[in-house]
Amino acid sequence: MIKVGKPKGQQVMRTRAMSATFLVMYCVLLFDVVGVLGDVGTAASYDPPYLPTRCGGYSEDQFPPGDLFAAVSDGLWDNGASCGRKYRVRCISGPKRPCKVRSKVVQVVDLCSHDPCPATLQLSNKAFTAISKIDAKVNVEYAQ
Repeated sequence: MIKVGKPKGQQVMRTRAMSATFLVMYCVLLFDVVGVLGDVGTAASYDPPYLPTRCGGYSEDQFPPGDLFAAVSDGLWDNGASCGRKYRVRCISGPKRPCKVRSKVVQVVDLCSHDPCPATLQLSNKAFTAISKIDAKVNVEYAQ
């Protein structure tokens, strides 16, 4: 009886192709898992006056360059420990397709002055217009 099988070269090529497919699938899975590490909440803009704040009082030095800052709701406030924290914020949905493609980093300078706070993050006007085309509450993904 003669054993008929695939030539060794084809087996090696098939093994390499399977390894490459596995590597691509692993990278896609890794990207998907890393892409969802942020929390989901809401963001709205808030208008001046921005002073005084709960973090820095009347000091103008507390505001980051570019005026990309936020007041946070009780859930993020952490008894004031959130002062100075930075969050990458990305608009994910809202009325009339408001989202711009880019995300922005904002710095916490205050506790939301409304009770209850109308959004998870209240962004300065400059920060909000950097992520949204319209002035309405939007859904965001944010990560520290």
